[in-house]
Amino acid sequence: MDEARRERLIKKYARKPVAGADGPKHGPGREGMAVKKPENTKEAVKRLLFYLNADTPKLLFVLFCVVVGTVSSLAGSYMLRPIINGLTEKGGSAQKLLASLLTMAAVYAVGILAQYLQQRIMITISQGALERIRNDLFHRLQKLPVRFYDTNNNGDIMSRFTNDLDAVGDMLNNTVIQIISSTINVVGTFCLMLYTNVWLTIITVVMVPLMLKAAGFVAARSRKYYQAQQAAIGTLNGYVEETVTGQKVVKVFCHEEIAQEEFEYLNYDLRDKQIFAQFFGGIMGPVMGNLSQVSYSLTAMIGGILCVLRGFDIGGLTVFVNYSRQFSRPINELSMQMNTIFSALAGAERVFKIMDEEPEAEDGPDAVELNSCQGHVILKDVTFGYNPDKTILKHISLYAKPGQKIALVGSTGAGKTTITNLINRFYDIDEGSITIDGVDIRQIRRDSLRKNIAMVLQDTHLFTGTIRENIRYGRLDATDEEVVEAAKLASADHFIKRLEDGYDTMIEGDGANLSQGQRQLLNIARAAISKAPVLILDEATSSVDTRTERHIEHGMDRLMAQRTTLVIAHRLSTVRNANAIMVLENGEIIERGDHDELLAMKGRYYELYTGKKELD
Repeated sequence: MDEARRERLIKKYARKPVAGADGPKHGPGREGMAVKKPENTKEAVKRLLFYLNADTPKLLFVLFCVVVGTVSSLAGSYMLRPIINGLTEKGGSAQKLLASLLTMAAVYAVGILAQYLQQRIMITISQGALERIRNDLFHRLQKLPVRFYDTNNNGDIMSRFTNDLDAVGDMLNNTVIQIISSTINVVGTFCLMLYTNVWLTIITVVMVPLMLKAAGFVAARSRKYYQAQQAAIGTLNGYVEETVTGQKVVKVFCHEEIAQEEFEYLNYDLRDKQIFAQFFGGIMGPVMGNLSQVSYSLTAMIGGILCVLRGFDIGGLTVFVNYSRQFSRPINELSMQMNTIFSALAGAERVFKIMDEEPEAEDGPDAVELNSCQGHVILKDVTFGYNPDKTILKHISLYAKPGQKIALVGSTGAGKTTITNLINRFYDIDEGSITIDGVDIRQIRRDSLRKNIAMVLQDTHLFTGTIRENIRYGRLDATDEEVVEAAKLASADHFIKRLEDGYDTMIEGDGANLSQGQRQLLNIARAAISKAPVLILDEATSSVDTRTERHIEHGMDRLMAQRTTLVIAHRLSTVRNANAIMVLENGEIIERGDHDELLAMKGRYYELYTGKKELD
């Protein structure tokens, strides 16, 4: 793979896509919205701690257990001093030794119990925090505008829920409590070291800045590479998600080898970033361990000299040597977990980046409910562009009455789908106005507006569940009888009854066990059960055969009765009976009228219909 192609591949899946002429399309592949700068480490830690606040009483108990466990460990270690001194001095007895050993065992037993409780409770706390993070992340996704999903890679979004949150979970399960325990351990050990021998303490403490300097050097590089690793994981997931979803297309065009080559490159890129991340995360332990051994050796050597020349007791030396190792051990333990820490912080930043995305604008305080909607839809002098520097629609005006069927035809990219996006208020217009029953849609509550609009799209989407549940998705309070009536209205009842389990047939894999036409009929039934007075059909029959198209058209004809219907179609034969046909070109309506009137004009519509000029 040449270098230019590699760069295009990385940009394609690592950057966000941009809106096309006829509206943004789902999935990766285009440049898009700007991304906020990643949160810094301090901010990420602060926000993670916020999710632990709900379990403050449990955290306090865990803190108590940590203190008890640390004090028990320190006290047990210090008890070696009188035991060893008793063995090396005259007057020692087996009874005193046994009593001392039993006391030490009891102290350590208390510490073991405290450590068990702190670990058990901390796991509960961390999993609760993860649950709250997932809830907030999913809640934010429900609040984000359609623009976000149109311009973001689905696989990368999924990676935030899986890989990134898993990394955060690993850190919360172990590292948080490790930091608290290590801090208390260092403070307690330092105090006992001072009490045991000041000079040896100075020698041990002198090594600390050197250890911190080494840790900082490695940590700075680890954080950078772990951020790159998490981004590369998201990129690879995005490619896998798109390739698996489009596997039929890959096979039809014999792109298996190309897909394999591109995957290998992205996988290779991830491997390189993981090597650097794991290397710098992994060398922290050995570096700190070796420095700790140097400190330990110096302490033992000078302590031995003090025992010979200054009368320092052997028990004190034994305890201090143990403390010198215990003093550096928390730093070593944290260094060993640097890969977990930086992977988690990089993942947390990616999760919080989505949480910081601007949600769909709130409805204004004077927003109204669209009750008893009749379906009078008016677009007046509407101008709009997905990007400020490029206008897609230019001064569009049209009027649709209840019971009317208005068709939008024209070349790809002319702006047909954009009009339907604006009516649903997925995007806000730049100029002009759109009203329903005389009320500007910007003054209508979004949920009320969309409840009164049903859409049947070219790309069907069915959820895992029964056919009955998928139809009822259009109106969750619909009865079983209403589900059947909607299926009959959509001409779907006849094929549903032929299925082994009828309406209770399970749908999986986005309806892989159904034909394209059957999936589309279920979509129409879903729109029918919503009873919305405004109906939008966006290329609803473009991907089915002629026989199935007739079934779908019969269903749609019954569905369109007494409703305001906007139809986008490339097959002009499907809009012959429309009350009015709008011909769009470059974002402008260049012709309008019914089928016969437009043919008589012998303009653009005549060229499209007769085939003298093919649709772009």
